[in-house]
Amino acid sequence: MTKLQQGGNYDAPLVDHGARGGTIIRIVLLALVLCGVAAAFVLFQDALDNEVVLGVLGILAMVGIFFLVSSIIGLVEVMPQSRSDELARSFLASHPDGILITDPKGRILYANAAYGRMTGATKASDAQSLEALLSKTRESTEALYRLTTALREGREGHEEFRLMQPLGRAVGKNAGAHWYRLKARILTPVEGRGGPLDIWQITDITSEREDQERFFRELQNAIDYLDHAPVGFFSAGRNGELFYLNATLAEWLGLDLTQFVPRSVTISDIVAGEGMALIESVQAAPGLKRTETLDLDLRRANGQSLPVRLVHNVSAARDGAPGESRTIVLTRPKGGEGDQSASAMRFTRFFNNTPMAIASVNGDGRILRINAPFLKLYHGVVSRDDVEAGVELERIVHETSRAHLMQALAAAKDRQGDIPPIDSRHPGDENRYVRFYVNAVIDESDEAPEEAAIVYAVETTEQKALETQMAQTQKLNAVGTLAGGIAHDFNNVLTAILLSSDHLLLQARPSDPSFADLMEIKRNANRAAVLVRQLLAFSRKQTMRPAVLNLTDVVGDLRMLVDRLISGTNVKLEVDYGRDLWPVRTDLSQFEQVLINLCVNARDAMPNGGTILIKTRNVTAAEAIAFGQGDVPAEDFVMVEVSDTGTGIPPEIMDKIFEPFFTTKEVGKGTGLGLSMVYGIVKQSGGYIHPESEVGRGTSFRIFLPRHIPEVVVQPQQEPVAPALAGQPRQAAAPAPVAAPAMPAAEELDLTGKSAVVLLVEDEEAVRRGGKRMLETRGYTVHEAGSGAEALEIMEELGGKVDIVVSDVVMPEMDGPTLLTELRKSYPDMKFIFVSGYAEDAFARNLPADAKFGFLPKPFSLKQLAVVVRETLDAD
Repeated sequence: MTKLQQGGNYDAPLVDHGARGGTIIRIVLLALVLCGVAAAFVLFQDALDNEVVLGVLGILAMVGIFFLVSSIIGLVEVMPQSRSDELARSFLASHPDGILITDPKGRILYANAAYGRMTGATKASDAQSLEALLSKTRESTEALYRLTTALREGREGHEEFRLMQPLGRAVGKNAGAHWYRLKARILTPVEGRGGPLDIWQITDITSEREDQERFFRELQNAIDYLDHAPVGFFSAGRNGELFYLNATLAEWLGLDLTQFVPRSVTISDIVAGEGMALIESVQAAPGLKRTETLDLDLRRANGQSLPVRLVHNVSAARDGAPGESRTIVLTRPKGGEGDQSASAMRFTRFFNNTPMAIASVNGDGRILRINAPFLKLYHGVVSRDDVEAGVELERIVHETSRAHLMQALAAAKDRQGDIPPIDSRHPGDENRYVRFYVNAVIDESDEAPEEAAIVYAVETTEQKALETQMAQTQKLNAVGTLAGGIAHDFNNVLTAILLSSDHLLLQARPSDPSFADLMEIKRNANRAAVLVRQLLAFSRKQTMRPAVLNLTDVVGDLRMLVDRLISGTNVKLEVDYGRDLWPVRTDLSQFEQVLINLCVNARDAMPNGGTILIKTRNVTAAEAIAFGQGDVPAEDFVMVEVSDTGTGIPPEIMDKIFEPFFTTKEVGKGTGLGLSMVYGIVKQSGGYIHPESEVGRGTSFRIFLPRHIPEVVVQPQQEPVAPALAGQPRQAAAPAPVAAPAMPAAEELDLTGKSAVVLLVEDEEAVRRGGKRMLETRGYTVHEAGSGAEALEIMEELGGKVDIVVSDVVMPEMDGPTLLTELRKSYPDMKFIFVSGYAEDAFARNLPADAKFGFLPKPFSLKQLAVVVRETLDAD
């Protein structure tokens, strides 16, 4: 026994086949050999020569001396290693876990005493391998198989399994289910000591598992107690996401706890009104915690409010970042109407749920108490800590309004009534507005004897925006009305100029010196007429001749014109035609102006080149809402999109682009009426237009025109046509103007009067005089009237012997539509032409559905007047 063994206190290994005894065996063999040789010399000394004997003895002496010296040297070298082996063996022998070492063939090389006690083996012959011990149950067999496979792959591993009986043959008093942990690893081969070995370590963890189960049961009991406590509880993360809420709170809120997923609900989801501002106002100092009591309302799943008192505990990180929170929820006691605490809690709840910010102020202008909406309105300006420190009222007022508010506070301190409200900007945001109401405190209570005034603050940002929008709308309406009135009067002036210039041109020859001046007058009059049409388009009173169109054809016909407009620039035009486009009903020439104007603007927005894309497509009712951002009704539309890759429109001027005379172009390069005309034409066609733009990336204008559904006409004694359109809305029947019959071109048309009698009704004398003279030069007999009433008198004097009536629409005493109605009473077949600078629909809706008439838009030339009169007379 070694000294280590003598000083140690461990059991001998159960199996130990790893001790090295090579040196001792060699010494014993050498001793036996020497003894045999000595005996041979004694027995055969007479038969051997002395010289031979001496030679053999010398050789044996040298071998013996060499072997002894080598053995001594080997023992010296082995001693340190042998002591390390002894330390390792003592560690393994004293280890409380069972240690088993096997060779690659599964033979047991070493098993410590703990392994023997765990398996019931008392001597080496009783020792069994783990394969033999663990092959009896499925759980242990599977664990052993997985570990064995891992060892073959050069990996370590561990498994835990449960056995109904302990390992070994002796059951003993600890019989019953046992838990074991089995670990396996490979022992790296030592040089000169064979191949790798498998080391198995088996531990009885039954007591450890029992401790875990006991802890788990205690934890389950604690959770059960917390879940069914008479108060609510929830915990939340730093961003307000709920990690846990107990069953009591879930029941109060009407939530299904089985459906609750951590982090799926936030505190703001269960807090009603402005209570979130109170919760967010509780902030802890860096690295500390803070607890506050708050009275507010929670929101049940059905939307109802639950008045509660919160004991809210929050923490903060060392850097001041908000941490997690823990909150106890108390409900208001029932039947406590006379209880003072219940009344205070109820008042606090109402105080915090008012829709306006409220603060009580003392005579020095310091804030004494605030509610939740106040904290929300002035978030980032005033905190709960500031109020507790006695922050001054001036903090919540913009510097431009502080003097007015302090005057109101002084008036409240003097108990004055009817203090006017004060409008101010928000001190934290120049684009927000607040209105203050200051009331004096007349009846001071014992709770707050220092209160001098109550300040109410209401945010009026949206109201200010609506007022601005209303003022803008009124301005646009006023401009539109003004533009329409000016355009009407200007049309009369232009008509007189055009008629007079035509009359003079008929009398002048191209070689006359004045002929060029007359042509210049007419050309500028026509330019002025274009400007007037733009004004009327903005006011949505321009003349429109709607027709059913296919936008594929319209865009295709315009493509060549747009190509010419962008020629010479580095701008490319692309067209994306939608398939099977629905028909639309609009004025062809007006809509062409819309597209041309948008394309020209797109070209000008790309000075360095780019791409203009015209795209058409059908938009269903379901898609219309998403495309139109809410203001487009759920109907079928045909969309025309004109987009570019230009400089874009800054956000600050997006709301002004449709205003008349607003332009970003240089002086002399734009009138500012282009987009306003586009807007007016689209609106008058019953459509919508939506611009989208991003600075540096381009602009897109989307035009939505209503889908035209043809009216289903049923012929007598015939089946209804187009059954697929059954149930579709029918278009309201509008008075139909007289359709021009298929006639020769205007150059070939006979424009002479042929003794026809015309009654010309016009309140503008210059226009009436010019029209009368022009018609008379064509051979017509013309009677003129300055008003509708005068026209009825002339008609009665003539006994109805008038072939056609040409009348202005807007006239004093009696307008054109009224004149038509009165004349049709006595002369139902009387042919009628309306002359107006306004849109045809503006007056046609006031006429009977079956009324037929011709229409001539102002300003007009002599030839246009003669053509429409001739065509109306020749119409059936």
